[in-house]
Amino acid sequence: MSTALKSIKSLAPLLDRVLVQRIKAETKTAGGIFLPESAVKELNEAKVLAVGPGAMDKEGKRIGMSVQAGDKVLIPQYGGSPIKVGDEEYSLFRDHELLAKINE
Repeated sequence: MSTALKSIKSLAPLLDRVLVQRIKAETKTAGGIFLPESAVKELNEAKVLAVGPGAMDKEGKRIGMSVQAGDKVLIPQYGGSPIKVGDEEYSLFRDHELLAKINE
């Protein structure tokens, strides 16, 4: 999905959607050796940038979100809606698609 957004801050997720940015894997080993991009495995960790207000239940009450902006989460290897702003890549997931919240 190609968008004409100038900044990701202008994007506000709707309902139970969560905007995340995948955390990039280290390209340098503990010994100081730089790894080529083809050898670096993509991580399933992401940082939550923004969350929607939550979905509505059958009675019309708002269902709270399980994560907040700034949280680290575990996301599925595939899925989500990719969004590209400049050179940066982001993804939109539904709250129930997130696998886990990482507490540090």
